[in-house]
Amino acid sequence: MRAFSAILIATSILWGCSTPEFLPSRDGAVPIGVDLSGNWQLRTNSSSDQVRVRDAIRQTDGVKDDDVFTQPDRQSGSRTGRANRRKLKGGLVHVFLELGESLKVTQTDNGIFISFDRSIVEELRFGENRLISVGEAEAQRVTGWEGDAMVVDTLDRNGMKMTETFRLLEGGRVMERKILFRSKKDEEATIVRVFDRVD
Repeated sequence: MRAFSAILIATSILWGCSTPEFLPSRDGAVPIGVDLSGNWQLRTNSSSDQVRVRDAIRQTDGVKDDDVFTQPDRQSGSRTGRANRRKLKGGLVHVFLELGESLKVTQTDNGIFISFDRSIVEELRFGENRLISVGEAEAQRVTGWEGDAMVVDTLDRNGMKMTETFRLLEGGRVMERKILFRSKKDEEATIVRVFDRVD
């Protein structure tokens, strides 16, 4: 309880005096018989999935396209300037999202390790509720279980939230990863990625 209170205080200081949203902790106990461990291969086309993810982020980052494309860019008027304006004004929770066609998942009693395309390894600890950062982007992360699904909530200081849900289907032969993006104004976009077990 003290750790959670410390996180709330630190997040309040970090995010300013406005009343920020906080993520509640999730159950850290692994459901009996649920093990996401294995090698998994994305069933759908990765390129089209990435386009859908980018569109979902654009729809929920809290920045209207009109605001980005109609403002003059004093530097060069280039796409890079427009992208920078979007980053400065909008939610950045998507920088914490890792994607891959091939996943290797290792589950322990305390957490899970996910290797994305044999290059990036992400560790998620069951029951965690902490602040995370990538460069200047900072967010609150909560990981735990909801029924037989592992859920990872990530909330940035601009109120953009990402909820990832990992669930086994078809007797453990299929793993579904649902990614829900939500803006501060509750606009939502969902991406579902389906993986087949290959080991």
